[in-house]
Amino acid sequence: MEQHFVALTGNEAVATAFKQARPHVASAFPITPQTEMMHKFAEFVANGDVDTEMILVESEHSAMSAAVGSQAAGARTVTATSSAGFALMWEIVYVAASLRLPIVMALVNRALSGNINIHNDHSDSMGGRDSGWIQIYCEDTQEAYDSALMAFRIGEHPDVQLPVMVCYDGFIISHTAESIYTLPDEEAWKFVGPYKPLRRLVDTDKPFTVGPLDLTDYYFEHKIGEIEAHEKALPVIESVFKEYSALSGRTYDFFEGYQLDDAEVAVVVLGSTAGTAKDVVDQMRADGIKAGLLKLRVFRPFPKDRLVEALKGKKAVGVMDRCASFGGFGGPVFNEIRSALYGV
Repeated sequence: MEQHFVALTGNEAVATAFKQARPHVASAFPITPQTEMMHKFAEFVANGDVDTEMILVESEHSAMSAAVGSQAAGARTVTATSSAGFALMWEIVYVAASLRLPIVMALVNRALSGNINIHNDHSDSMGGRDSGWIQIYCEDTQEAYDSALMAFRIGEHPDVQLPVMVCYDGFIISHTAESIYTLPDEEAWKFVGPYKPLRRLVDTDKPFTVGPLDLTDYYFEHKIGEIEAHEKALPVIESVFKEYSALSGRTYDFFEGYQLDDAEVAVVVLGSTAGTAKDVVDQMRADGIKAGLLKLRVFRPFPKDRLVEALKGKKAVGVMDRCASFGGFGGPVFNEIRSALYGV
């Protein structure tokens, strides 16, 4: 299969992946540095390249609310946001996961205020790490494109039925043009396939209620269901990664190791930081230090057992978080890694 070799920004690449997945609905409100992603997707819609209902709402809270309504009605739905926009849709982010709606969201990572900062950290997405969404982090534009396509297959799987955040760093990825490979439209569509909802909001033969009051007994049953869905997502993610790797020729896994096998010390990172970290590993190797890198792609569900296998035996493991956990002991990635390695 011949792929297209094109220069795209991260935002353009994700918009292209969304176009190829043929969503029925896209709901959006602009915020830097996400704006250009939905702008490009809206351009695809306006030009007739994709038959999607664009809902231009008055806030991010409304964007996620519209996404919940359309996905519950049986429509494949996408949205996107960053930073304070993600914070504004907070209430409905949890609703989307608890209702088991496989919405795909491009979360273009940007620092939360204050002070006002339009540049990149992970304080937005890490704030939502326990919301019930699957989280995939991308190192570069190529990974952002590929991950956006795979997100539909992962979230919509009958054993999963969870929303997915495709997280990529603001400006560093979103606004930087790189030469990447994209699948032909028809090949991408064959991979993603049509959306087959397990149920629809408007089903007169099998009516059901969406989002009713949950008292204690049913509430805990639903939360257990979310926990089990994340556990079931691990083999589904692995299967989708393998299938896409065979299709595209680009290898995907829960994480990527760089000079890790024989490393005595290692660093764990997320996102675009990995590029710089690889250079540092090379420099340390040149200085005689056996250093290695583990770039974590899938943060939720957290691939504990695989990480333990990859990191066991190292003399030291450092973790670079891109956000602070104020008043806590280390950042969110550090705490997950420390807990996973406890007693190993």
